[in-house]
Amino acid sequence: MRDDLGRWPVTVPGESAPGGPAAWPRGRRLGVYAVAAGLWLSGVAWLVFHYFLGTEGPFGARPHPLEPWWLALHGALAFASLWTLGLVWGVHVVHAWPTRRKRWSGILLLAGAGLLVGSGYLLYYAGDDALRTDVALVHWILGLACPALFLAHRFARRAAVEPRPVARLAEPAR
Repeated sequence: MRDDLGRWPVTVPGESAPGGPAAWPRGRRLGVYAVAAGLWLSGVAWLVFHYFLGTEGPFGARPHPLEPWWLALHGALAFASLWTLGLVWGVHVVHAWPTRRKRWSGILLLAGAGLLVGSGYLLYYAGDDALRTDVALVHWILGLACPALFLAHRFARRAAVEPRPVARLAEPAR
């Protein structure tokens, strides 16, 4: 709920905002969902075009003409997802952590995202073909599992845990 000047309220980690400490304005939430869905869909599209829609040319296997475009879109959305992860960390995780609700599913989701960032980096820069093959398999499996990790976190039963008190600094003397 906005104040009289149209500003969203600012809360201190551990304090509740309207809708809870992890509640976001609808537009911001939909933006994060759009980046995540686009990243996942572009990765799946690349896998389908790479492994199932290639053709045989006179000199052997030939990639589908749209395959590099899906990979380029996936890379652009991966860059956007880094910004989105920073937003999620600063706006969602910091405020929700003291409540201790859905903590384990959040940890799994963030660990999965971190592994995807690391494996994506290795896929882009690693020169060793054997390493790339192993990292690619980890990246694909984890990437395909991400919607399940997100849904497990989003719809996890909220544990009835009392938040720990947050230490506060004293107000400066006036």
